[in-house]
Amino acid sequence: MGGVTLIVIGGLPGTGKTTLARLLAARIGAVHVRVDTIEQAIVRSGLARHPVGPAGYAVGYALAEEHLRQGLTVIAESVNPLAVTRDAWRDAAVRAGVPAREVELVCTDPAEHRHRVTSRAVDIPDLPLPDWQQVVDRDYEPWDRAHIVLDTARQGPKESLATLLRRLDA
Repeated sequence: MGGVTLIVIGGLPGTGKTTLARLLAARIGAVHVRVDTIEQAIVRSGLARHPVGPAGYAVGYALAEEHLRQGLTVIAESVNPLAVTRDAWRDAAVRAGVPAREVELVCTDPAEHRHRVTSRAVDIPDLPLPDWQQVVDRDYEPWDRAHIVLDTARQGPKESLATLLRRLDA
């Protein structure tokens, strides 16, 4: 992969974004910027309630750009459901003068995806997790440009990491 890079990881809840982002950050020594963490901090501050709206993403873009300008590779992880959010991550990389790589995680096995959504534990205190119907009904625009698509349906986290590393190096 080489050099400072913004790696944007998006996808519906339950596709493995946080798990993979943490593994990748540890492997390559990158900063992991997680919008869920930012949004929950905003809620805990008393300034907002869920859904927070664009504030969590705006803070994420600013943090990512700051870290990139300091010479640190950043893994920005969020659902990233809209073209406008995808463009904003990419714009942060452009302003910092570094390349951006975009990754969309999918889980093409609906039974496995549903199981993940309904059985996962909250790792951020008081963060409300969506139920399966909320995941299915979520507004999620198709990606309109080339990006890495990684199907996590039939592989474990370590296999997904190995696949992602190969794809990022290609």
